[in-house]
Order: sequence, then C-alpha cells, then structure tokens
Amino acid sequence: MASNEGFLTEEQREVMKIASQNVDVLSSSPKSPKGSLLPEYHIKAPAGGKVPAPGMGVKHVRRQHSGKHIRVKKDGAGGKGTWGKLLDTDGDSHIDRNDPNYDSGEEPYQLIGSTVSDPLDDYKKSVVSIIEEYFSTGDVELAASDLGDLGSSEYHPYFIKRLVSMAMDRHDKEKEMASVLLSALYADVISPAHIRDGFFMLLESADDLAVDILDAVDILALFLARAVVDDILPPAFLARAKKALLESSKGSQAIQTAEKSYLSAPHHAELVEKRWGGSTHFTVEEVKKKIAYLLREYVESGDTSEACRCIRQLGVSFFHHEVVKRALTLAMEIRTAEPLILKLLKEAAEEGLISSSQMVKGFSRLAESLDDLALDIPSAKSLFESLIPRAISEGWLDASFVKSSDEDVDVGSKDDKLRRYKEEAVTIIHEYFLSDDIPELLRSLEDLGTPEYNPIFLKRLITLAMDRKNREKEMASVLLSALHIEIFSTEDIVNGFVMLLESAEDTALDILDASNELALFLARAVIDDVLAPLNLEDIANRLPPNCTGSETVRMARSLIAARHAGERLLRCWGGGTGWAVEDAKDKIQKLLEEYESGGVVSEACQCIRDLGMPFFNHEVVKKALVMAMEKKNDRILDLLQECFNVGLITINQMTKGFCRIKESLDDLALDIPNAGKKFTLYVEHAQKKGWLLPSFGSASAAAAADSSVLLAVAS
Repeated sequence: MASNEGFLTEEQREVMKIASQNVDVLSSSPKSPKGSLLPEYHIKAPAGGKVPAPGMGVKHVRRQHSGKHIRVKKDGAGGKGTWGKLLDTDGDSHIDRNDPNYDSGEEPYQLIGSTVSDPLDDYKKSVVSIIEEYFSTGDVELAASDLGDLGSSEYHPYFIKRLVSMAMDRHDKEKEMASVLLSALYADVISPAHIRDGFFMLLESADDLAVDILDAVDILALFLARAVVDDILPPAFLARAKKALLESSKGSQAIQTAEKSYLSAPHHAELVEKRWGGSTHFTVEEVKKKIAYLLREYVESGDTSEACRCIRQLGVSFFHHEVVKRALTLAMEIRTAEPLILKLLKEAAEEGLISSSQMVKGFSRLAESLDDLALDIPSAKSLFESLIPRAISEGWLDASFVKSSDEDVDVGSKDDKLRRYKEEAVTIIHEYFLSDDIPELLRSLEDLGTPEYNPIFLKRLITLAMDRKNREKEMASVLLSALHIEIFSTEDIVNGFVMLLESAEDTALDILDASNELALFLARAVIDDVLAPLNLEDIANRLPPNCTGSETVRMARSLIAARHAGERLLRCWGGGTGWAVEDAKDKIQKLLEEYESGGVVSEACQCIRDLGMPFFNHEVVKKALVMAMEKKNDRILDLLQECFNVGLITINQMTKGFCRIKESLDDLALDIPNAGKKFTLYVEHAQKKGWLLPSFGSASAAAAADSSVLLAVAS
C-alpha cells in the first residue's frame, strides 16, 4: 500500500463509493444538504471481505460511546438518541438567515390582516380638520377650496351637520363664522339639496345635542332662522321637516322656536343677523371695542371722512345706535371733543350712513342710562339736555324724539321718589358686586323702606348682572334666593320678571344674548325654589303670545325639563358645589346619621346649607323619612321641622321628597314591613305642620294606605 493512499484500501474505497450513492438517494430533501449525514456513519466492510451488491440496502447503525448498539427504525426515525426521519420538518426547525445557503423562498408564508378603510370615516376626519382650521383663520376661500379638494360631494350633508354641531358648542364668533361659511358654500360647493339634508340630520340629532349643549334647541333654531334669512334654506323646509319629526323631539321644538320667535318677529332679518355679532365675524363685545377705538382715533385725528369710512367698514348698520350712544358719551367725558363728535354725527346722518331710526335709538339708549352715567359724569343729564335741541335744529335728530326724551329724562321730576330709589338701587347693587355682602345689602334695602319698588330692584339687579361677567350673574341668582327668603314675596319676583321680559327686545339691543340669559335666570329661579313652575305659566299669561319674552319663558321651561337640569343650571355661571349627585347623597346620609346619633339641630341645618344644592333638598327629606322608618325614631322629624321653619327646605322640596317616598313604597316595604303605615303617619304629621302643598292632599296618604293593605294581604 502506497503511503499516499492513506488508511483505506481499494476495496474500502469501493464500499465508500456505494455508501455515498445510497446516502444521495436518501438525502434528496431540499432541507438536507448533500452528504450531510456522512460524518455520522462509519462504514466498514462486512466480515469476509465481501462487498455488498449494488443497490443493496446498508443498515444504519448508531454506535454510542458506551459500545452498545441501538437499532433505529426505518428511515432513521425513532429510537432513543436518534435524530428522527431524514424528511422530518417539525415545528422546531429553524431557518438561519445568516447561512450562506439561505433562500428567502424557504420562509413560511404569513397572512397579514389589514383594516379596510371606510370612505365616510375618512371624510368625517378630514372635515373636522378643515372646520378647526377655518375657526382659527376665518379664511372662507381656503375652507371652500379644501372641501372641494376632498371630493366625495355625496357626503356634504355630514359636513353641514359637523360644522353646525361644532359651532353650537363654541362662542358666538364661531356660530357667526359657521353661518357665513354656509352662505359662501351654498350652490358653488354644496348643492341646495345637500344643505337641506344636512340641516335635517341636525334636527334628527337634536335630542343628542341637547344632552351636552344646554340651550341646543334655541341655538339650532337660530341656525335654522339664519339659514332662511340668508336664503340657503327655503321657508317651506321647516314645515316639511316638522312633519317628518316627532312632535316631542327637540328637533321639532327647534323648528317651532325658529318659526315663532325669530322668523315671525318684526324686523326678524335684522334681529337674526345681529344675534351673533353680524356678518363681520365679530361678537358684540368686539364690535363695541372697535367702535370705541375708532371714535377715540377720530377725536385725535379729526378726520371725519376716515371715521365715516371706518363706521361703514364695520358692516353693522343695525348696530349704529351704539355708535351714537358711545359718541355722545365720549362728548360728555371729553368736553373739548364735543364739536368734533357733533360734526361726525351730523355728516353721518346727512350721508345716510346712520339712519334716522338708529340716531333716535342711540339717543334713547343714552337717555335710559343717564342715571348710571351720572355716577361717573355728574353733569351728564344737563349736558344731554343741551345736546338735544342742537341736534334737532341742525336736522340730524328727528323732532319726534323730544316727547319721548321728556318722558325718559324727566321721569325723575314727575316722581322724585322713584328716581331716588333707582339711583339708590344701582348704588346698592354695585356695592354688592364689589363686596359680595348679602346681609349688608338686605339692611340697605330695608332702610330704603319702599317694598312697593321691589320688582324694580329685581329688574335692575338682573339687567346690570346680564351686562357683566358670569361672577356677577351667579351673585345675582344667589342674592335673589336670599331676597326671597328675607324680603321679597313671590309676587314681587313674578312682577320683576314680567317687567324684564316686557323689555326683553330693548335689552337685546345692548346685550346680544339677552333672551338666553333671561331664560337661564328664570330657570335658575325655579331650581332655587324662588319661583314655582306654576309661576312661569302666570308670567307667560301676562305677556303677548308671540313676543320675545314669551319665547324666553318657553326656553326656560325647556331648560328645566332637561336631564340633570338642577345640576346644570346651578352651575351655569360657575356656581354650585361641583359635587356629583352620588357625592351629595353620601354627604346627606352622613350628616343625617350624625344628627340622629345625638347631633344638634342647628349644626345639621348648617351642614345642609353648606351643601349648596337647594334644588336637591328633596333628597334630604326622603333620606330623613327612610331613616325614621328604619330606626323607629321620629327625632329626625324635628330636623325637618327646623329646616322648614327657617326656610332652608321649601314647601316644594318638602312635597317632592314625600312624593319620592310614595313612589318607592313598594321597594321600601321589602326591608321595612310597616313602611306604608309609617308613611301615612308622616303625611298626616306634615299636613298638620303645613309642610306639604295642598295638591299633595289626601291622595298620597290614601295611596300609602292602599299599598300597606296590599302588602299585608300579600304576606
């Protein structure tokens, strides 16, 4: 054997060749590289030196280091210590991407799920961005272009719905901007049919909108009226839509409000257009600031033509009476500016820029506010009286104003007592807004000694509060509750609100949202038990049927009828405790338990007062009666008596508490078997003490007795 032949003989090499051929056949799997099993098997020539015949199977023997032989199954499968079949591809196999022989085609396939996008959802998301950007920039052309680029014109009704619903939950500026955009898009970008469909979708969703937006009905009614005034909705649309809606729905109420309160009122187009600050995108406060600024600029420059141009550019012809009022006030404040101011008013009247009616209205408004103005300008009344004849003689003030001016300005000379009362009342109210001292205000009113003027005080209180911030409005409502307990009768308060509502249209000239504000004051008075719901009907009967005041009363009723009206109205101006109903119930339960375990009546009353939720005192009554039934201790009735005596729990709240017990008697009887009998005794006790309204009567007691009998029979 030559040295370069290694350790194998020619015979052994032949055996190796045959074995290799057999392995190639078995290793035909693409996952089994050729010859990969050779290192594991040691092929030896059989005894006797005979070579196996070609094609003859070779036994696969796995030899362990221990020297023992392990017989494997066919194709190498099974057996302890074996690798399994050559073609095994179990879950443990792993493809190494770093292997030089890696083939991406060997990777297992995976199905990846993907969400199918809804075109309508995509459209809704896109229009929200467009609307938000429009509210920020006020760029009508950009909004129209972006909406046109979206395509999907069949979804335009959803744009109408989203635009108006987003504006309803924002300030007057955005509401005005929404109406302006709708007018701009009409016919050019959005078809009239889609405008109608969009508004109908809004009406259908009015009940849902009312859950989040307190005055949704009135706002939606104003959007409808504005669309009719702007000629983007035909008046016939309201009648057709009303037939397609339920009579009890908020959408139907919105249509009714639009028809009766806005579209049927005199000069309704002017009233509707100015409700959100006019077509300038400005709110009333912004317009007032611009008027004040341009007048001061005019006083400094003396350029009358430029001042007239600025007034014209404001585009609020229906609000020019504010220009007149502020100009005259400025002339009184800055005496050297009087000639320039009168020159401006004269030229504005001669050019037809300020109409005769707006001029008269401006003078009238200033005449009405002379008492307040005199606090800052003592000579205001005499200065104003000197201006009137000059304006009439120069021809820019109608002579018919003289009679009305005499009635307004000289009212004090006819009734000095009333004039002095009004002046004192304004001073008292201003001091209250500064100090928040209710006892001091009550003492000041008592010192005046004129209870016959109580309605006038209420009118002046709410009028002054309406023109201020939410803090003063909340203070006015709180004061109204205190006045009702201490000084004012219900008749005084009813008369005061009637006077307010009779002058609601005039008030709206100064306070854009006067109708909504008055509705909130009315509804809040009912929630605070200052007025009973029946008083609203009395107030409405004393007003003309189709006036702004009547609509305000209807609006107040809607606010009261809404879900969770008590909580919402108590916090409409930032007041209230901020507690949830469940928290309030827990606090009531704890204070009653503390009183029942030996507490003091006065301390318990103070705790109830500190809750700050007078509209929820019926819960105190209910829980107190249940506790008396459960513990068989009537001591808690003494607390109810004291609360009633001091006016902490009104007769309305007391009656409501008893009614709630009556409604839940069946459930109470499951835990308190004699609940019906006990309740009958409590009703009799309450009637003797005068806690309950006459309407509660004996019906409740009879119902309780019947319930008790039925329960006894059932048991």
